[in-house]
Amino acid sequence: MFSPVHQLVRLGQTVSGWPVASQQQARRNAMVALTACARRRAEREEVASYLAERAAPAASTDVSPTTTPGVAAHA
Repeated sequence: MFSPVHQLVRLGQTVSGWPVASQQQARRNAMVALTACARRRAEREEVASYLAERAAPAASTDVSPTTTPGVAAHA
């Protein structure tokens, strides 16, 4: 197999490379989380827009006068 010196060198390389690998994994995790948050935000905005569109026609019909046509509202 490998000599003890070679094993120590390899172990040293692994240990010295750990912070870089750890940082790269953390960045990947952050990108995945950001993507998930962006999707949820887009979906929330889409639902809010849909509900606002659905509520707008109902609100416009509510502003009609409550008096009967042809009847004066003042005395």
